[in-house]
Amino acid sequence: MVKKELNNNRTYSLSEMKDKHLGKTGTSERDAYEYELRMDVLGKMIKTARQERQLTQEELGKLVGVQKAQISKLESSANSATIDTILKVFKALKAEINFNVKLEDNFVKLA
Repeated sequence: MVKKELNNNRTYSLSEMKDKHLGKTGTSERDAYEYELRMDVLGKMIKTARQERQLTQEELGKLVGVQKAQISKLESSANSATIDTILKVFKALKAEINFNVKLEDNFVKLA
């Protein structure tokens, strides 16, 4: 039986682990991962804001003009929603949302 020593006490950053397991930034796998992560966070933000306003999914759906099922889908993963729907949801929640778009070295702020 061969014994291997584990003397590798190196610490890896999250970025290094993503590079290793998902690919470098700009690769399709990494971009897909980052997109899904952002959509998951957005869905959680919608749910948190709704709960802070003490609204049910059904009540929020009525304010936005969509079914409860669509609010549920948004909260579990916002990747199927249009920007228009997301803006309507935050407006109904009386929550401010800002999108920042970077064009080369200049930021364009969309509200």
